[in-house]
Amino acid sequence: MKRMKLFISPLACSMATRTALEEIGRPAEYVQIDHDTRLAPDGAAIHPLGMVPVLHTDEGRVLTENAAILQFVAAGTPLVPDEPWQRTLLHRWLSFIGTELHKAVFIPLLDPKAPDGAKAYARGNAHARLAVANDHLAHREYLLEGYSVADIYLFTVLNWAQATPLCVSDYAGLAAFFERMKARPAVARVLAAEMEAFAVERGPLKSATPSTRADYPRPA
Repeated sequence: MKRMKLFISPLACSMATRTALEEIGRPAEYVQIDHDTRLAPDGAAIHPLGMVPVLHTDEGRVLTENAAILQFVAAGTPLVPDEPWQRTLLHRWLSFIGTELHKAVFIPLLDPKAPDGAKAYARGNAHARLAVANDHLAHREYLLEGYSVADIYLFTVLNWAQATPLCVSDYAGLAAFFERMKARPAVARVLAAEMEAFAVERGPLKSATPSTRADYPRPA
């Protein structure tokens, strides 16, 4: 049987799957793609759009899309609830994080090729969308009744804020959630490993400014 292989880029959204695997103690081989070419170390194309994560399962199947991979690798564990309503809410939050935060807000802000108009539009979208998650987390620890892959994905996305004009510390619920997540041993281990890999690939990380921002690692 082949060993599960996950193609990653340091501090990108693939960090969510790596964290989920670390949380459940499931072994996998992590293969870092080239930042510039978006190819595997052997020169192979792993995704038609050069995106991560890409998962090669134990059986040799290939799976793309972060939300799908997260649910696949953590199926049968508490990170993916079985109760129908909680499972539906998991789908809801994974969709919200992927579309309303990851794609609508952070991708335009992080993409150096995005025009100024796109960045301004993303900044305009940010407050209302961050406020949805913030208000939901104002009096609860996690997005669902228990810790799930949705929390891991949200942490991964919020981790990019340092490289944008956004300031997560302006949102008390999100800021507290972020600190709780960083305190989890598995999250801390993966974050440290990805920060180190990022530094090797693209130079040392710098603390965020202004000082009111939390010291989040800079994403890919």
